[in-house]
Amino acid sequence: MQIHKFLAIPKAETTMKRMVWSVTILMATMTSALAQERVDAWYPQTETVGPDEMFIVALGTGMPTPITRAQKSSAWYVELGNGDIFLFDVGSGSAENLFALRPDFNRVNKAFLSHLHTDHVGDVDSLWVGGWLSGRYEPLHIYGPSGAKPELGTAAFVEGLKVAYAWDISGRSGALPDAGGQLIAHEFDYKKENVVVYKENGVTITAWPAIHILDGPVSYRLEWNGLSFVFGGDSYPNKWFIKNAQNADFVIHECFYTPVGLASYLGWGMRQATFVSSYIHTPPAAFGKIMSMVKPRLAVGYHSILVPEMHQQILEGVRTTYDGPLIIADDLMAWTVTKEAIVQREVVSAERVQPPQPSLEYVKANRSGEAIVSDYITAGKWEGYTPPPLPDK
Repeated sequence: MQIHKFLAIPKAETTMKRMVWSVTILMATMTSALAQERVDAWYPQTETVGPDEMFIVALGTGMPTPITRAQKSSAWYVELGNGDIFLFDVGSGSAENLFALRPDFNRVNKAFLSHLHTDHVGDVDSLWVGGWLSGRYEPLHIYGPSGAKPELGTAAFVEGLKVAYAWDISGRSGALPDAGGQLIAHEFDYKKENVVVYKENGVTITAWPAIHILDGPVSYRLEWNGLSFVFGGDSYPNKWFIKNAQNADFVIHECFYTPVGLASYLGWGMRQATFVSSYIHTPPAAFGKIMSMVKPRLAVGYHSILVPEMHQQILEGVRTTYDGPLIIADDLMAWTVTKEAIVQREVVSAERVQPPQPSLEYVKANRSGEAIVSDYITAGKWEGYTPPPLPDK
């Protein structure tokens, strides 16, 4: 595996120069001091994010189904040199790849949702409870858009999770830190363009509308320390993305199947395949047109099943309309972004690991409301078993 170094392309370069840059960038293996310092893989808990670095991992790049060992649904991990960690979407199956990173789960406490399809939010419950069990002693904050009706918004989604998991949360009370079991919604108006939805610790995150199925989907832009990250969930090509993603360093947008590819892969008729591919999603050539307008340092496509024949078809479609730096992302690709370069590697992790060692703050965090059972259930204890004495602490 090669490590690719995506160099900073001056904004004023001509189209021809950009073409030369893109060919050089995509074919060159790193030979700089940075290459000598980094191997071609990223191993959990072996290095820290530098003070001026942004570290990004694709936790999920695939579809609602199939969810396989190789590809989970949409989720992206962003860790900054200031210590902040953000998730953008938490789709079905993606918690497996998140846990493979073995992060400090108390810092994995902010998730930004593009919309409420399960392939973008299906593992919020696993993040909530699993993160609580694995070191989070503060609330989990969920940011997301409103809907056309209150019951279709992020706040209703979060309240629904609280109802669905009431038994689970109550049963863990006392054994785990009180605050870590809290789930807090931050809903904002999906209609507002470039609205600030988060601003703390030198980080600003804005959102704008997207076009997908129903009213409500959005895209995001994160700005920190002169670096920019843009994330788009599912969307038909839209003017808001092209306007607000301009010249960002790392730009993620769905790059769906072609109509022919979708029809052949799923056995659909061409009308259905064309509608899904090109009217509620963004097919490859349209993705390329968007990136040609946005001009990112690195364009990142995702949201397809990367079987070889489909991957090639997607690449060929993009290259009909876009000649710049490009990656079609797969799960557990990782990038270190600085002002000088974007270095791509691959996460390599063990299949069977324990959660990270809990922090002293987690151990000392307040615990109350210990779960109890009724006298009726207690009376059912078998007299043939005697548990060990219960310690005071």
